Amino acid sequence: MKTVFVLNGPNLNLLGTREPAVYGAQTLADVEQLCAAACARHGFALRFHQSNHEGALVDWIHEAGRLHAQNALAGVVLNAGAYTHTSVALLDAIKGTGVTLIELHISNVHARESFRHHSYIAAAAKAVMCGFGVKGYALAIDGLAGL
Repeated sequence: MKTVFVLNGPNLNLLGTREPAVYGAQTLADVEQLCAAACARHGFALRFHQSNHEGALVDWIHEAGRLHAQNALAGVVLNAGAYTHTSVALLDAIKGTGVTLIELHISNVHARESFRHHSYIAAAAKAVMCGFGVKGYALAIDGLAGL
């Protein structure tokens, strides 16, 4: 059974209370349940993590890379939050491990502040998804299954 890593960056632990007009009313626990159901539909195992610390996200990408090397990884869905726009470390981890990764955003970042329009991660991502709300997570897992 292949594994999907769903990784969430800073402030995503505040889903449901942080700017609900932008991010919706669902909590991170709701997102995890949605991802578990999507993985189950495709016969994938799920590793679901959130951290406000960049290094933890890098470590999980490295862990996913070890599964990738064993042909046991379906891919990574990464909502890096604000690190999308600042983290060369995440870009280097993705490139260094060779994981198949989908960059995900709940909101349409291109309809928001201009600093959110640039992504370091996009250069190494297989696909970039934004604006579908939390349903985008399931769509991203469906996308990984179709690769």
